[in-house]
Amino acid sequence: MGANNARMIGTIETLLLAVAIFVGGHFFLSSVTVREPIIKALGETGFRVSYSVLALGAMVWAVAAYNAAPRVVLWQPTPGLLAIPLLVMPFACILLVASLSTPNITMVAGERHADQPHPAPGIMTITRHPGLWGFSLWSMAHLLANGDDASLALFGGIAVLCFGGMWHIDQRRRVTLGSAWGPVALTTSVIPFQAVLQRRTKIDWAGIGLARVAAGLALYTALLLTHGWAIGLSVIPG
Repeated sequence: MGANNARMIGTIETLLLAVAIFVGGHFFLSSVTVREPIIKALGETGFRVSYSVLALGAMVWAVAAYNAAPRVVLWQPTPGLLAIPLLVMPFACILLVASLSTPNITMVAGERHADQPHPAPGIMTITRHPGLWGFSLWSMAHLLANGDDASLALFGGIAVLCFGGMWHIDQRRRVTLGSAWGPVALTTSVIPFQAVLQRRTKIDWAGIGLARVAAGLALYTALLLTHGWAIGLSVIPG
C-alpha cells in the first residue's frame, strides 16, 4: 500500500494537479456565484466547515506530492538567494500575526467590521491584505532559495493564490458590501504603503502595537528553531 501511495504522488505531474486543485478550488468555492447557493443549502457555518475541510485536504495532498516529487534543479541557489528567507520571514511573520489579531474586513467573515467607525485599523493602514502578503513573502522567498521545479510548482502556486486572492477578495467585497466598501478602498491599498505614500491614510502605529511586532518576531524565532525538526533542514546560520 505504501509503495502504491508513493507512486500515486511521486511525480511532478501529480504535484501540478494537486497545486492546481488547491489553488483553483479556493477561487471556485469563494466566488459569489458558487458560494451563495452553497450557503443557502448548508448555511454559513456548513459552508465554512466544508470549505475548510476541502481546502485542508487539498493542501495536505499538495504538500505530500511536493515531498514525494522528483527534483529538477532550475537554478543553483547562491548564498544571497539562500539568505532571502532569513531576511524576509520576520516581516512575513509580523504581517501574519498582525493580520490574525486585527479586525480585518478582507479576512473570512470580515464583512462584520464594515460598520465600524474605523474599518481598517492597525496593519490595514499598510496593506488591506496583510495575511496574504505574509504568505506571499514566505512563498516567494522559499521559491528563490530552493530553485527546483517542484518548489516552483508549490510555492509559485501559493504565490498565485495570494496575489490572485487579493484581487478576488476586493471584487467580492465590492459586490457584497456595496457603498460600505468605498471608505475601505479609499483609505487602504493592496500594495504595501501605497495609500500612505499617496497620502490617503497614515500608518496607525498604535493600532499595530509593539506586542504584535514582538509576537511576529517570536513566531519567526520558533520557525527557525523548529525548521530542522519539521522540514529536515536546519536554517540556523552557524
